[in-house]
Amino acid sequence: MLPPFLKPGDLVAILSPSGAVDSQFIDSAALQLSSWGLTVRVMPHAKSSFGSFAGTPEDRLSDLQAAISDPQVKAILCSRGGYGAIQIVDQLDISSFEVSPKWIIGFSDITVLHSLCTAVGVASVHGVMAKHIATLPPSAPAVKCLRDLLFGKLPSYSFSSDDCRVPTLQGDLVNLNRPGSVKGRLVGGNLSLVYALRATPFDLDAYSRENILFIEDVSERPYQVDRMINNLRLSGVLENIKGLIVGQFSDYEEDGRMMRTVHQIIRDAVEEYDYPVLFNFPAGHVEDNRPLLMGANVELSVSRDDASVNFVCKQ
Repeated sequence: MLPPFLKPGDLVAILSPSGAVDSQFIDSAALQLSSWGLTVRVMPHAKSSFGSFAGTPEDRLSDLQAAISDPQVKAILCSRGGYGAIQIVDQLDISSFEVSPKWIIGFSDITVLHSLCTAVGVASVHGVMAKHIATLPPSAPAVKCLRDLLFGKLPSYSFSSDDCRVPTLQGDLVNLNRPGSVKGRLVGGNLSLVYALRATPFDLDAYSRENILFIEDVSERPYQVDRMINNLRLSGVLENIKGLIVGQFSDYEEDGRMMRTVHQIIRDAVEEYDYPVLFNFPAGHVEDNRPLLMGANVELSVSRDDASVNFVCKQ
């Protein structure tokens, strides 16, 4: 189910369910959203701090619950990721959200909330948060595509084979894509959170054969990526998905002792399957973080020469 697309005057709540954030990013993002014709409410604890968190668990839960339960709020922009949403997700009352869904926007630690939305059949937006909305120009693809999506223009992405190339340990660029065309439900997000949510009520449906998995991550060592991707292999997730989209793995150093790059580790984990695999999708902890509709129907097409990701869902 897609929440209603936004229209001018709609109310967007900005809150911080995870890590503490520079308040200037929230203020500047609010101004940018206002320039889109939206009304903005900064929730009471959005600028708070409690150690590395944006307030106590009670503070963060209070803001998120209030925004979810308020029928006037049509979208929720999470200010940043970090860590902390997993502490509060099981305490949310989402009864009103299931009846009258609204957009939840963010990435990284917000994968926890995307997983909640997917579990109840509501689409959400894996996309930029306060910092990038505040600091990138409005014409930046990640910001423009987010605005277009929220107002009803679904994203459609096309890539050449060169766009998909990734480096080897020797520094050469190679294309690790695997051809194929499939339709399915997009699930996943930050690989560390997908891994952390295994065997919880917010786990992705490991045995569904309708899922196309998206993964990205930041600052994870190659052996940690190897551990997490092999968990998905051993538990049957990688066997049952219809396709794999690999986003940006950033801010890490390759480890020659692993004998493979991070991308090769991922490709090897799905070697025995025959579904399409797309590498180097522009989403993750990078400025060019294109929005994705999590929990929505998507078409993934990969050939020797090009690739595309198109959303085909309706409200």
